Amino acid sequence: MDSSSDPVYSRNVIEFVAVANEFCKYTEHASELKGDELLKILQRILPLMYLKASLLPKMNPYFEDGNEKFVTESDWIRINDTLKEKFGTANDYLEVFDEQINESEGPVLSGISENMADIYQDMKDFLLLYQTGTIEVMNDAVWECRMNFENFWGQKLVNSMRAIHKFIYSGEEIRKVENDVDENDEKRNTSDWFIARRQKEFRGDGE
Repeated sequence: MDSSSDPVYSRNVIEFVAVANEFCKYTEHASELKGDELLKILQRILPLMYLKASLLPKMNPYFEDGNEKFVTESDWIRINDTLKEKFGTANDYLEVFDEQINESEGPVLSGISENMADIYQDMKDFLLLYQTGTIEVMNDAVWECRMNFENFWGQKLVNSMRAIHKFIYSGEEIRKVENDVDENDEKRNTSDWFIARRQKEFRGDGE
């Protein structure tokens, strides 16, 4: 069978690759943009990325071991910190769709920057795996990306869209957060990021 007819080369996958690449490009160069400009860019990219991710074909993984990871802890922190500074007072919002709600009595404080850093982690790893050109590796990259979209970062994406929409049309201006100490940052355990943890669970390697 001609490898070009493999589902990893289907139109839906190619279009998802294109939008994921745009998301990563703007995220990596966030320091060059103003916060309000970046929010408007995300307002346009995130719905498209959600749509394209929902159309990814269903795959079965070739390999039993987890996919190779490229995004480091320092990469994640750099993305989160840069976006958090750019978004300022627009970053934090009350979230009603969060795992922590089961442990609290109401909405929890979430941040657009952290959601974007989580999504970036998965998008960048996906793109680097897809660009290998090896069918089996590309297949598993698509499989994992769809799995994580359905169960984890898809919800983070739509949560962020709601917060971004509210701020853009509120008429408010972004203000820098002075003496910003985020309790969520202090409590975050970056040694076990949610994507890696969930992959272990799906592979059956979780505790």
